[in-house]
This record gives sequence, structure tokens and C-alpha cells, in this order.
Amino acid sequence: QVQLVESGGGLVQAGGSLRLSCAASGSIFSSNVMAWYRRAPGKQRELVAVITSGGSTNYADSVKGRFTISRDNAKNTVYLQMNSLKPEDTAVYYCNALDPRLTMSWGQGTQVTVSS
Repeated sequence: QVQLVESGGGLVQAGGSLRLSCAASGSIFSSNVMAWYRRAPGKQRELVAVITSGGSTNYADSVKGRFTISRDNAKNTVYLQMNSLKPEDTAVYYCNALDPRLTMSWGQGTQVTVSS
């Protein structure tokens, strides 16, 4: 199973930017599909962005054009660059890994709060 540690969350004003990082260990990182999810207060967890082992990406409609997911296989790290943040982006953000055996792993989450 993959161990995942997120960092980079915090408090930011609307219109600002944050970059989340997720460091992975315990598996062949380059083979994993990596994703970011979020859970806002009172809402269900939702998929924000995903990046395959080949580098293909996909995004939730609500973040397209504002968020960018990327990965550095040499550093075993996946990133989420978040620009033009809105108060509705406030949530706990979770890193997720899916390995070739379809075993899924989660990080502990990092809080992102966007003030208006």
C-alpha cells in the first residue's frame, strides 16, 4: 500500500493561489494513477483532478482552467496548483493513489480555506 503525506494547505483570500503537494512512498510511484479529492463541510467527497501514469489529466468542471495537477516521478510527488481560488473551494483536500493492482490509498488530508 502507498503512504501519502499532503502539505501546502492553508488560508488564502479569494483570487489567491495555493500549491498542494503529496509525497508518496511504499510503491512504484510512476505506475500509480494519482488524484486529488476534496470534501467541503456538509458535502460529499468529490474528485477534483486526476493524472495517469502516462501524464494524462482530467478535472472536475468546477476547477477547469483554475487548477493544474502534475507529477514528478523522480520525487514521488504529485502537485495541485490552485489559482483564482473561490470561497467554494474551501474543503479538506485528499491525495489518492491507485496502483496497478487497483489498491487505493489515501492521505490524511490538508485543509484549504478561502476567505471572501
